Amino acid sequence: MKVNNVPTRTIRPDPDHGSVVIIDQTALPHAYREARLASLEDAAHAIRSMQVRGAPLIGVTAAYGLALALSRRDDDATLDTAIATLAATRPTAVNLRWALARMHARLSDLPAGSRAEAAWHEAAKIADEDAEQCRRIGEHGLALLRPLAEKRGRLDLMTHCNAGWLATVDHGTALAPIYAAFDKGIEVRVWVSETRPRNQGLLTAWELKQHGVPFTLIADNAAGLLLARGDVDAVIVGADRIAANGDVANKIGTYLKALAAREAGVPFYVAAPRSTIDFACADGNAIPIEERNGDELRVVQGVDTAGSPGSVRQIPADAAVANPAFDVTPARLVSAIITERGCCPASGDGLHTLYPENSHA
Repeated sequence: MKVNNVPTRTIRPDPDHGSVVIIDQTALPHAYREARLASLEDAAHAIRSMQVRGAPLIGVTAAYGLALALSRRDDDATLDTAIATLAATRPTAVNLRWALARMHARLSDLPAGSRAEAAWHEAAKIADEDAEQCRRIGEHGLALLRPLAEKRGRLDLMTHCNAGWLATVDHGTALAPIYAAFDKGIEVRVWVSETRPRNQGLLTAWELKQHGVPFTLIADNAAGLLLARGDVDAVIVGADRIAANGDVANKIGTYLKALAAREAGVPFYVAAPRSTIDFACADGNAIPIEERNGDELRVVQGVDTAGSPGSVRQIPADAAVANPAFDVTPARLVSAIITERGCCPASGDGLHTLYPENSHA
């Protein structure tokens, strides 16, 4: 994808300088800046603080974080400690543990002295695969959306959180079919929900604007009305974990949109790569839900009229708040799951049709 017409990825390695460069997403949408990760601690902080966010990108960042750690010392203790440190950063997104397990399998049997180079190579491989998988998600998702466009002559789509290229290495998951439709000349408009309290919808608006895709930002609570009155052809979201039965964990507020979409008779699609599917997780009840700091709800971040960044406290510091970061949408509310291998029903049988090699899990 492009930033100011320059082809850009969310993360890129610089092994010659022993570092990784990321887009600092905590500065968006008000400012675009990059940050350099030079250590395991930098990578862990970037994931925890949401300088990088989105399940696929978290996994890639963890892989590069392991490469950074092994560049300093590549013995067994460092490998194990680095994996444990990175695994503890975010509990819900399964891509994190998937990437670390793949890195461990690739590196653990190598002799000390050769692990660092192999780690950089494997992390780059994971990144490239993520970009290609997301491109394919775009193609398969477009096949679902095209009949809707032919019916009305245009597409009015709704999304939630940010599951675009900012949440992956490139292309995105939920936004990949939208970009594919737009690039094919289909008239598209996107209803973008703000997604409080972290306002990731503002990142969706930012990247859609970069690509030239028309959008309208809405308050989260406006979604039900738009669905009820027929202003939406389909809802398409990403995922942080998909259980073996098709239940989907995604950013808080997704479940409410799925309920409203079902009531309105609007298709509700989930787009995600294989690394987001957890065949070892029986159903949504087994997915851990991250509870984040209450100040994300108490304090609003933004810029003032002069364009200077700042924060405003909207409720007292001692006010009791709950800040779950995710919810679980039951498989029965999901019209289809879109992956790099194609589309399937949100069910165990559907997922195993696309991934028969995991039928034993």
